[in-house]
Amino acid sequence: MSRYVRQIQVPGVGADGQRRITAAHVLIVGAGGLGCTVIPALAAAGVGRLTIIDPDCVELTNLHRQTLYTEADIGEPKAAVATARARALNPACQAEALVARIDPANAPGLIASADVILDAADSFAVTYTLSDLCLAVAKPLISASVIGRAGYAGGFCGVAPSYRAVFPDLPAQAASCASAGVLGPAVAALGAVQAQMALSVLIGLKPSPLGRMVTLDMASWRFGGFGFAGVTEASGFGFVAAAQIAATDTVVDLRPAGTVETLPGAQILAPGALADWPLPEGRVVLCCSTGLRAWCGAQVLAARGATTLALLADGQ
Repeated sequence: MSRYVRQIQVPGVGADGQRRITAAHVLIVGAGGLGCTVIPALAAAGVGRLTIIDPDCVELTNLHRQTLYTEADIGEPKAAVATARARALNPACQAEALVARIDPANAPGLIASADVILDAADSFAVTYTLSDLCLAVAKPLISASVIGRAGYAGGFCGVAPSYRAVFPDLPAQAASCASAGVLGPAVAALGAVQAQMALSVLIGLKPSPLGRMVTLDMASWRFGGFGFAGVTEASGFGFVAAAQIAATDTVVDLRPAGTVETLPGAQILAPGALADWPLPEGRVVLCCSTGLRAWCGAQVLAARGATTLALLADGQ
């Protein structure tokens, strides 16, 4: 235990807290900017098992904020490189890499075996999917997101309300690091908060981060937070995976024809066409790359009386 003596000395941690950390299994979704702070922090703290899932490979434009990687790693799967770095940092950490995109089909099995789930994917489709699934099985979800110089980290589900309860509607526009840029220190700061929240949940430190959100705006130098323990759960449009589409579903792809590979059997419609589109029987699955157009389209169809709607964000 001498490796962890300084954190064992922290009030509330102790030897029992360290044993809880060592026995824990954490699922980390995303090995990008947030993950590059979360992964070494949890490995160094002695988390016994890490499962790291990410579909992407290291790119040159990642390196200013994704500090686990070097130029020699360009072209290599992030999950695999991050796992190797976690093992090197702490050989006692059993780190596993999954080079895959998490979706509503594979997520339940991954969530079932984990004690805490960390959403470091910075994708609202992933966040809503993880939140819905964690809520159903009462697993704690620590989610964070950063754009530019601002972002948040929050503790959801488990004994707290879900992300959907706090944010029942998607934003009108979805920005990303690729479209709006991001500064590395802001990502690292919120990744550190995310890792601290995860350790607090594993140890059982009080007050719990579940039901709380920390906000950071380095453009105006405002640091804040709020609690949401009393927020009522909200319903909404759920996400599905391509593998979960049934033969009886009507699939509508809202992206321009020829821009991406369309799902087999899907109808290609412009979002504006949904206002007059004849409503079919059965479930309608609305598809786009991020889920935002699908979400907006589902609102149009719901207002027209459609009752069974699902969203698919295929990531292209």
